[in-house]
Amino acid sequence: MRSPFDILEVYERRSLAHAVQLPERQFATDVWRGVGYRVGQRRLVSDFREVVEIVPMPPVTPVPGAEPWLLGVGNLRGNLFPVVDLKQFMEGRRTVLHEGQRVLIMRQAGGDVALTIDELFGQRSFELAQATVPGEIAQGRYGHFVDRAFRAEDQDWGVFSLSLLSRTPEFRQAAA
Repeated sequence: MRSPFDILEVYERRSLAHAVQLPERQFATDVWRGVGYRVGQRRLVSDFREVVEIVPMPPVTPVPGAEPWLLGVGNLRGNLFPVVDLKQFMEGRRTVLHEGQRVLIMRQAGGDVALTIDELFGQRSFELAQATVPGEIAQGRYGHFVDRAFRAEDQDWGVFSLSLLSRTPEFRQAAA
């Protein structure tokens, strides 16, 4: 008499013998991928390696004496982290928060930080041939964080460096 394990092993061998081999998936090396979002009028993308996750806006507890762009402290699965209004930090204008608001969670030394955005576009892929000069996207404070851009569907997308943002002294010092 065969054991249940022996019977399952026979099923596995039979199924593998008849399995259709999927083609090997290769990723083009001349494609740049990231997360697309909007801050103010600018369409930006950040490298996938810089974005930990994207979550709904958590409840925020204000921090007395903090810079106006630091909305407060949020809690995600028991982890506390600062919630920053990215538009206010970059442009001096507050993000209009709405139901369904999303935040990008980025990693920095000392812990994660949530950044409010105006609109989330999700994954964006660009061929290197779509590279363009950043132009207006890199005007003002954005020029420090956007050093390249891509053009797709008649839109310019600035590559916004979250890792550079996290190392900026002003960003790291949120106390007023």
